[in-house]
Amino acid sequence: MSQATYRPPAPTAAERARTIAARGGRAAVLPGADEATASASRTVPMLHHVHANGVATLLFRDNDPLVELSLQAPRGELTGMLELADTAPVPLREPVRGLLWVTGWLRVLDGEEARAAVLEVVEAKPDPRLLDAGHGASVLRLMPASMVVADAEGTSSVRPSEFGEAEPDPFCQHEDQWLRHLELSHRDVVELLSRHLPEHLRGGHVRPLGLDRLGLRLRVEAVEGDHDVRIAFAHPVSTPKELSGELRRLMGCPFLTQVQRG
Repeated sequence: MSQATYRPPAPTAAERARTIAARGGRAAVLPGADEATASASRTVPMLHHVHANGVATLLFRDNDPLVELSLQAPRGELTGMLELADTAPVPLREPVRGLLWVTGWLRVLDGEEARAAVLEVVEAKPDPRLLDAGHGASVLRLMPASMVVADAEGTSSVRPSEFGEAEPDPFCQHEDQWLRHLELSHRDVVELLSRHLPEHLRGGHVRPLGLDRLGLRLRVEAVEGDHDVRIAFAHPVSTPKELSGELRRLMGCPFLTQVQRG
């Protein structure tokens, strides 16, 4: 039985979906197959925000074909899908490390409904682009019916209720900065961590790919292709101090005991 059997599991599909949503990566919206046209087959919102319940608030220019398509739809509702791409914080050959698809019903909000939606986003993620709402930009809401998350852990469907009950990873807002620092300033640390890779992968170019409460992910870029490997922590972590202790343990730091006690 391999050592990996005894490692803590990866975050659940719902947790991974919440984390991708919280990171707020690159977004695109696709109308349903029946509504798609040559002018509105795929469009990028000015701003997007996925709330804790899975509902997405989207900001589009008034002249965006998707806005017109939504207004003309029966009952003012259009089937559509929001795609969120989670990109790695360091430059990689294949930069997208995860995708979240939210499928549901799109509707253009107006009046008080639009203002309330904007204020709700402001409380979570202030952004000057929200000032354009009602002044050349339209606010749309996507009510979720289903969700799918795909990454190195696999592809899984997530119910909106599961999404709402899950929490994003505690380090998701700091992960980019930490991993870039690791890549640029501490290649020696990356080399130490690479000792935990399977032997047949150690000859490739090892890059820091991801970090969460359960472990560290490395990308091995080799001639024959890319490989993603999770190096699990001994136990889940939730604070920078706990994270530092686990990373030191993985590096074989001789002062680990002192750090944990301090």
